[in-house]
Amino acid sequence: MIEQRHLRQITEEKEEKLSPYAARSRLTRGRLRPEESCPVRAAFQRDRDRIIHAKAFRRLKHKTQVFIAPLGDHYVTRLTHTLEVAQVARTISRALNLNEDLTEAIALGHDLGHTPFGHVGEDVLNDLYPGGFRHNEQSLRVVDLLENEGRGLNLTWEVRDGILNHSKARENIFGAVAGQPATLEGQICKIADAIAYINHDIGDAIRAGIITESDLPAEAISVIGDSHSHRINTMVFDVIEHSWAASGSAATRKRPSITMSPKVMAASNTMRDFLFERVYNVRSAQAESDKARDVVRFLYHHFNRHAAKMPTEYGNPADEAARRVVDYIAGMTDHYALRLAEDLI
Repeated sequence: MIEQRHLRQITEEKEEKLSPYAARSRLTRGRLRPEESCPVRAAFQRDRDRIIHAKAFRRLKHKTQVFIAPLGDHYVTRLTHTLEVAQVARTISRALNLNEDLTEAIALGHDLGHTPFGHVGEDVLNDLYPGGFRHNEQSLRVVDLLENEGRGLNLTWEVRDGILNHSKARENIFGAVAGQPATLEGQICKIADAIAYINHDIGDAIRAGIITESDLPAEAISVIGDSHSHRINTMVFDVIEHSWAASGSAATRKRPSITMSPKVMAASNTMRDFLFERVYNVRSAQAESDKARDVVRFLYHHFNRHAAKMPTEYGNPADEAARRVVDYIAGMTDHYALRLAEDLI
């Protein structure tokens, strides 16, 4: 009969065969609160499972990626985006002999704090709340403070670091920017996030009739491909090839990083710029987005005037009312925010 305590040790022993640059569960910097190790699962596996079972993870299925409360069945939601990021990130992590469990946990948790109505909701809360609002910081707040009736998920430092530092500057989503994750697994999730959203947002925009395949910039298509699968393959293979030092298969004098070739990076950023000009900015100017902004503004002002009407389980009682209002609104799905605003009005 297998002793449970040996199962975690088997996983930890397997991790010793990973790249020397990989994070290892037994060497984690620890959790916010000490707790006994699981007899079956290694630390990063346990974090992944806690995220999947979190309420905030379930709510992602009704949160906007780009298209607000779409009627079609095949539009990307925040949940399907998260799953695509996890798939891309795990492929890269496995190829580079890094810690796939850590990579998956970060990818699954990276958008837990995203607002309803996508970046439209995020921008409104950032304008309204004096402390500002960034979804990556809110994602960390979800796993640290808001989930599990205020106790949080008590994740490891490495997962929390990857969640906090996954966000990218709009100027160059594939280049080196401030706030780089401390682990290579976190860096993989950061670049996988961009690979996923660029490609699935093209598909959604074509599905919605905003653009056609022929509108895509030829200089980018000639480099990264003329189909969804071709583009993802090109970008993923390029990351693996130009980050190969991270696999530990060859000696290197400095710590490697996760990156792309200049050619593919430039083409990817060209595609990103095209999406901002022809899709994101267009969607942002449409009446549907204006309605979303009005809903978030209304809810923010209403609950700041009537904080006692918020559910007691939202927010930390020690926080100021405005902070608890932000926590409440950020946790809403698109449908819930719309229904609630209509009921209150």
